[in-house]
Amino acid sequence: MKTNRQEGFSLIELLIVVAIIGIIAAIAIPNLLASRRAANEGSAQQSLRTFSSAEATYFATVGNGNYGTTASLVTQTLIDGQLGSGSKSGYVFTTGTSPAASTTSFVFGAAPTNTSALTGTGTREFCIDESGVLRGKVAAAITASTTCGTAFGNPVGN
Repeated sequence: MKTNRQEGFSLIELLIVVAIIGIIAAIAIPNLLASRRAANEGSAQQSLRTFSSAEATYFATVGNGNYGTTASLVTQTLIDGQLGSGSKSGYVFTTGTSPAASTTSFVFGAAPTNTSALTGTGTREFCIDESGVLRGKVAAAITASTTCGTAFGNPVGN
């Protein structure tokens, strides 16, 4: 007597597995994208704090009482070239000869490069000025702000 055995998965079983994987992906992908946006925003906040610290150092040392431009901060190696280029982690920053060198003030801004719901790199824009207060608001633009202060938005982290 010879028995005929068939081994393997049926088409129904394979379709059930594919459906389960699809459900898991549908749940996980939005959370993954939200995590990426949050990481980009955290990076932008820290980058602006780095700008502020670099300005304080520049003011107290080579600036002789003046704040420097982004280009000056890169030249003095107070910030790295990636941050000085004006783009990092899905955000654009104040660059080049901005902010204008001044003895009394500076403003650095950061805005997401994409604010769309699905592929957005961030949902908030940020700024910091000579007061050292980091402010944020819902992103209205994809260009870095040149103004800061109480009219810009609420302090972040308070």
